[in-house]
Amino acid sequence: MEYDHEKVDEAVLALLYLTTSEQYGVKRAWKGLAWEVMDRLHEKGFIDNPKTKALSIVLSEEGAKWSAELFERMFGAVG
Repeated sequence: MEYDHEKVDEAVLALLYLTTSEQYGVKRAWKGLAWEVMDRLHEKGFIDNPKTKALSIVLSEEGAKWSAELFERMFGAVG
């Protein structure tokens, strides 16, 4: 799949801001996505319950379709 790597890198860097905090004068961010966002996506029916021990989440049929459409709109072609 070809896509704009620069746009993806910038989007991920922007998303890291959601979980940024300062500790001992150093800015830190969680590697995962913000729980609040995951909860909202679950409430909208796009993903299965994110509050499990699994390291991945399940996208609903609608969530998978919308995810691909958003990716293509924001970053380019989808495989």
